[in-house]
Amino acid sequence: MEKLSERLSPEHNKTECRRSVNAVRDALYVLGGKWKLPILVVLEYGPQRFTEVQRQIEGITPKLLSKELKELEMNGFVTRRVQPTTPVLIEYELTEYATSLQGIFAALRDWGIQHQARVRSL
Repeated sequence: MEKLSERLSPEHNKTECRRSVNAVRDALYVLGGKWKLPILVVLEYGPQRFTEVQRQIEGITPKLLSKELKELEMNGFVTRRVQPTTPVLIEYELTEYATSLQGIFAALRDWGIQHQARVRSL
């Protein structure tokens, strides 16, 4: 079977490679770090209050969670909804744009499960 790299000119290969690397770097810039993807996965299960998100993610501090939620909101993945109740209720939820990541979440989840099984079997 002929590989894609064998069909493309060397210059086309370099251009496509550079384009792919830049796209992955951009994605990692927005979603990278230890906490962003776990936060998004928690919110995939529906709107959550700050403390609910914190309880679901072991090891995250309130300060880090606040910072990451602000960045996710700034990048259009999360909305912060304030309920004018007493006490004030604040919930975080995924935006419609964030649902474009569901395939990525599923792929990472599946790979993570397979990887955990592989590591256990060694």
